[in-house]
Amino acid sequence: MSLRKINEFIIEGLIKLSGLLVIFFVFLIFLLLLKDSLSLFGVYPLKDFLFGTNWLPVSDPPKFGFVPLLLGSIYVTVIAIIICVPLGIAAAMFIAEVAPPSIKHTLKALVEILASIPSVVLGFIGIVWLGPFFRNTFHLNTGMCGLTGSLLLAFMAMPTIISISEDAIVGVPKTYREAAFGLGATQWQTMWRIILPAASSGIMAAIMLGVGRVIGETMVVLMVTGNSPVIPHSILQPMRTLTATIAGEMGEAVSGADHYFALFATGLILFIITFVINFIAEMFLQRTRK
Repeated sequence: MSLRKINEFIIEGLIKLSGLLVIFFVFLIFLLLLKDSLSLFGVYPLKDFLFGTNWLPVSDPPKFGFVPLLLGSIYVTVIAIIICVPLGIAAAMFIAEVAPPSIKHTLKALVEILASIPSVVLGFIGIVWLGPFFRNTFHLNTGMCGLTGSLLLAFMAMPTIISISEDAIVGVPKTYREAAFGLGATQWQTMWRIILPAASSGIMAAIMLGVGRVIGETMVVLMVTGNSPVIPHSILQPMRTLTATIAGEMGEAVSGADHYFALFATGLILFIITFVINFIAEMFLQRTRK
């Protein structure tokens, strides 16, 4: 066996080992979360955790109702996606199809810069400017509410959606555009009826990854959503998400107590949700590659 083949064999083996280690570590994380979650469900009913409407870990007896936290995450995620998806896809279409070459690279660089802004900086912007603005505009008791968090999360998810959607749009074969123009279609008709449907799998993957980015964000929602673990009835009221609950209470929970294990159970459900979202996004990406 030649030296070149030996090197190729070693490199292939290292790549396979790296992939297997990633799967192994993810499985270990799942087992860790599952083990501590089962410790809670041994003393606290699973039904009360999944369908309870009160999160009162310091009451007597403590209550670990999961519903307010889940609804808080759903509220801020849905509003953020409603805001960032149309804007993100429109920006991606502009960069890929409309923007002149002289500014296209500048716009792509700006998108990458937006993605690199630390979430804590956006949280400070929400506290100092956005929260007081909503408080005065809507005459609220506090501007730290779901809408404040949703807008900042939309801003954070937009670079992901723009970047991946732009790649999907650029990947549409040029023959599609040439055929549309040859049939007399305008540029707008070509983009709307030809390019967008052809790039739909990649755009859906971008949206799903944006959802995963939003639902897994911690610092922004911890700083600006008000952290009120109650069932939300309006996006203008304070609420709390899954990630904010774990980050805000883990440092205060006594190791080995029911509250401690309840936070791990919350993390387990969050892990499952994000895993499913990323799995769906990967399915759409595979369709795009094909």
